[in-house]
Amino acid sequence: MPPILEVKNLSVRFAGNTALDHVSFTIEKDAIIAVIGPNGSGKTTLLKAILGLVPYHGEIRLFASTVRQVLPQLGYVPQRFAFDTTFPLTVEEFINLTCRNPEKLPVGGVLEETGMKDFKGKMIGELSGGQLQRVLLAHAMLHRPRILFLDEATSGIDVEGLSDFYSTIHRLNREHGVTVMMVSHEISMVYKFSDRIICLNRDLISHGETKTALTGEVLKKLYGDNADLRIHGHG
Repeated sequence: MPPILEVKNLSVRFAGNTALDHVSFTIEKDAIIAVIGPNGSGKTTLLKAILGLVPYHGEIRLFASTVRQVLPQLGYVPQRFAFDTTFPLTVEEFINLTCRNPEKLPVGGVLEETGMKDFKGKMIGELSGGQLQRVLLAHAMLHRPRILFLDEATSGIDVEGLSDFYSTIHRLNREHGVTVMMVSHEISMVYKFSDRIICLNRDLISHGETKTALTGEVLKKLYGDNADLRIHGHG
């Protein structure tokens, strides 16, 4: 069975500056993959390169195909979603807005799966940051993608909502078999909920199973000697 995602010698440069330098890794099974690293380490650039949104050197294969060939099988939740908060649009209307066949898609189902079914009649502009991210997650799951990309999707969520959001991601992965690749800066949540990890600082510092690849030494390489090395359940 071919890898779900294969990245070989990936390099990205902008105006002479190197954002990613010869990064290679393979994802072999349905899993939750976390991408971590300091600001400017290339995390978002990695997702954009995989999605074909920035030019790059190297090779990227999704399900043994190019991204253009499998685009309908991908879901994406951005870090920020800019919109007019005064626009009169309900959650359900927003979900239906980009549906190819609304009558055949489980709009209520994805809202229930993300904990937003009771909010379907609420105006988008009235949602909290965490609620909006859950709606975007529901939208990304609508066409039942095989792989879901999250670019710091928890950035607008308060501390109380973090665990619930990661639990939702974990449930979607386990119940629907959707592979999840998420950029994150919440180290303790990553350690608890992800299966595999990719540690970036322009080049690949470490990757593999989270419990073995995410070590104190790796965190120091990423964040320096003052990094907080306390990981729940990890000595």
